[in-house]
Amino acid sequence: MAETQNSRFPIYAVIATVVFKLLFLLTHYIQEDAFITWRVAQNLLDYGVIGFNGDTKISASTTHLYVFVSYIFNLVFGKENFIEPLLIFNSILFTIGTLFLSHMVLKNPWHKALFIFLIGILPPSIKISILGMEYGILFFLEMALLYYGFNKGKKWALTLLPVLIMFTRIDTVIFLGIVFFVDLFWNKKIRWNYIFGGILGILSTFAFNWFYFGEVVNNTITAKKLLYEQQFTLGQHINYFMVSFGNFWGMLKVPGDFNPITIIVLIFELLCFIYLIRQREKRNYFLWMIFLFGWVKQMAFISQKSLFDWYYWVPQILLFVPVLIFVLEQKERRNLWLSLLIVFYITPMLAFQTIHSIATGNGEWNYRRTIGVFLNKYEKDKNQWILLEPAGYVPYFSGLKTIDEVGLVDKQIQEEIKKDKTNYWINTVKTRKPKYLLSYQNLYEGKDAEYYQIHYRVLKEFRVKDHLKSNHKILEKIYNLKPSGTDYNLYIRVD
Repeated sequence: MAETQNSRFPIYAVIATVVFKLLFLLTHYIQEDAFITWRVAQNLLDYGVIGFNGDTKISASTTHLYVFVSYIFNLVFGKENFIEPLLIFNSILFTIGTLFLSHMVLKNPWHKALFIFLIGILPPSIKISILGMEYGILFFLEMALLYYGFNKGKKWALTLLPVLIMFTRIDTVIFLGIVFFVDLFWNKKIRWNYIFGGILGILSTFAFNWFYFGEVVNNTITAKKLLYEQQFTLGQHINYFMVSFGNFWGMLKVPGDFNPITIIVLIFELLCFIYLIRQREKRNYFLWMIFLFGWVKQMAFISQKSLFDWYYWVPQILLFVPVLIFVLEQKERRNLWLSLLIVFYITPMLAFQTIHSIATGNGEWNYRRTIGVFLNKYEKDKNQWILLEPAGYVPYFSGLKTIDEVGLVDKQIQEEIKKDKTNYWINTVKTRKPKYLLSYQNLYEGKDAEYYQIHYRVLKEFRVKDHLKSNHKILEKIYNLKPSGTDYNLYIRVD
């Protein structure tokens, strides 16, 4: 009876972790890109087209599977009420993923329960759970593949899950590839079901892109590469990598180029990993998979200058797994080790993420969202266009047709970038004549000031400083401690 009760501790930990993270929903910290995906889902609901601006097809979201999941939640709960249920769903799936992971690397039910809770309250885990991105589903699918496919030997998992994983994000080919090579090296045989599943995943994703959108890879990838790609020397590449390393490899960002916390944690992660694999346990098979993936993914994306936080969330979590295992399995002074970890790392990280979530939630939900809400009330004709960046909150809450300066949601601007990258913004304005411009610059200054002064007037100024007040003094202090957002000028065409 006691053994049965103990075996339920990991399940209780899943429930407790999900409930604990529900508190972060109160911060309203939702990633900008989530609203791009949700607008695509609602576009599918309204027009029957996967797109962003009416009946024009475009893969404006990086993830196909999450678009369809968001579509279902919009259909079931309605456009006004789907967000909270979807965020809770993401959090549940992610935490179940940590349950699968605990089964693969730990034996003791108590250890599994503590592992699930502690890893679940790390900053990247909180962000995966509540920011509205596709990584909750992705983590669940990846851990389900390892647990059911490679731990339990289920053929259905080896065939089906790679397809769903690839359909969630194309860059997961890195994860699938690392898993394949570790398994091949470890077991000295090829799992043909897995090979078939991987090939099917790649072909189905590319085929969907080609036959539906007329492109091989998602438009988001093409657009970012077109605008952000630059030519660097080897020295510049190395310097760029070192500058970005500290604040993207680790869980904590600090001002400046050097982050000592990242270095310390990285060394400790490596030492814990080496200590664990020397024990020759069965779990080493999975430790090699997740640790190699964490290193390869982070090295690849930092080297490619992919400086968006969410690319690094899953690797950050997986690289920290050996640390938790090392501490939880200490036979002597385990309570001391655990206390030191909680006091000097877990708790400060949780406090940091709490402050960051409150401040950023204010900057996004209470500030940037108000621009979209203002436009929604001001402009009743939703066929009018706005040129801006980024394409999340404001287009979603305004309902206006959108041209974003990167070209994620509008392909025509990419042609202007190809023709004249330096002047593509003003050329787009002259060619497309959008009714609204939202810019973080003063367009009445600079070489094109005369054109803007003739054809546009300032409709409203939006300033971060106007949204740093609160009736709650603690919240106001946090808002001012870490002001989040960008000052914007909203222009309207006068001719």
